[in-house]
Amino acid sequence: MKLNGRLTPTFFIGPHLIFFLVFFLLPSITGIYASFTQWNLMNDPVWVGGSNYRTILFDTNSTFHHQFFNGLKNTLLFVALSVPLLIVIPLLIAVSLEHKKVKMKNLIQAIIYVPGLISISAAALIWGLIFNNQLGIANNLFGVDVAWAATQPYAWIIIIIITLWGGVGGNLIIYRASIHGVSRDLFEAAEMDGAGPIRKFFSVTIPSIRFPLIYTFVMTTAGCFNVFGQPLMMTSGGPNQSTTVLMMYIRDLAFSHGESIAGMASAMAVLLGLVILIISAFQYYLLNRNAS
Repeated sequence: MKLNGRLTPTFFIGPHLIFFLVFFLLPSITGIYASFTQWNLMNDPVWVGGSNYRTILFDTNSTFHHQFFNGLKNTLLFVALSVPLLIVIPLLIAVSLEHKKVKMKNLIQAIIYVPGLISISAAALIWGLIFNNQLGIANNLFGVDVAWAATQPYAWIIIIIITLWGGVGGNLIIYRASIHGVSRDLFEAAEMDGAGPIRKFFSVTIPSIRFPLIYTFVMTTAGCFNVFGQPLMMTSGGPNQSTTVLMMYIRDLAFSHGESIAGMASAMAVLLGLVILIISAFQYYLLNRNAS
């Protein structure tokens, strides 16, 4: 049966639209509504207006105020530490793999990408054994006696390591595809002008892949703001809540072993979403302006 030309796009867009409505738009609307209520996931939500937001943002004596800003501080620290590495390391690897003398490029790329397919829980078990202060090979390898998960700055170091281990491969594929698509004539013209590897990197490679760079920078930053599994599995938020990120507080408030405070958790989640939205928009504006 031949489909009407006007209906054909609907069959392609329809499943994605349904997925978007069911798993993104409706939960988002429900979460925003819940943030203005007092709700424990069991009884009907009770409308309290902006009370949750006032408590979180302005009540300095409130535990929720402390949790939000401590979680936001730790989340921002994670973003500041991880995002530059998640951008620079795969970019440098991608450039290196394009060198003529490098063999088995696709195999190397596949090996780097595979850890990204492993779940956070499985990866945490692997790295937890490596950094175990009694049986782990890290202490034996470096000849030290460090309680990695219970001491700073080592707690952040192991969180960043597991993040890089699983996160570099995705950006690497994007950069390799982008660099591979750059015209060889540009690089040859740069070589004829006497450009070395560093000059070609900044004068040819970076300008040629600026849009994939903008995309990965914005998306990587947004993803890192949602960090949860790494600190939960590696350090349990310690030592002294120094690695307890905002998503961990939100989870504990919404699904705690005691009374759930889902309305307050929803308000924190909405505020985190606004932070991500503002920073992402600023990044896109700044990078796109500089690229043009």
